[in-house]
Amino acid sequence: MRFENGVAASEISGAVWVKSSASVGQGNCVEVARLPEGAVAVRNSRHPGGPALVYTREEMVAFLMGAKGGEFDHVTA
Repeated sequence: MRFENGVAASEISGAVWVKSSASVGQGNCVEVARLPEGAVAVRNSRHPGGPALVYTREEMVAFLMGAKGGEFDHVTA
């Protein structure tokens, strides 16, 4: 099954949502779930039934490599 960006996260049946262990329990978390065919869904933990953004595996790999390399540090500075 293929999911499109903006799908209600609650409509992604069987998704196992994971958030960072760095989350401090305030509900300010980004959660991710692996989808069929390797896609990855991302949602805001404050709105668990709200829209999810869906990325290909390759898009997530590129993003994570950039994040690990510090390319996006400026957005929280």
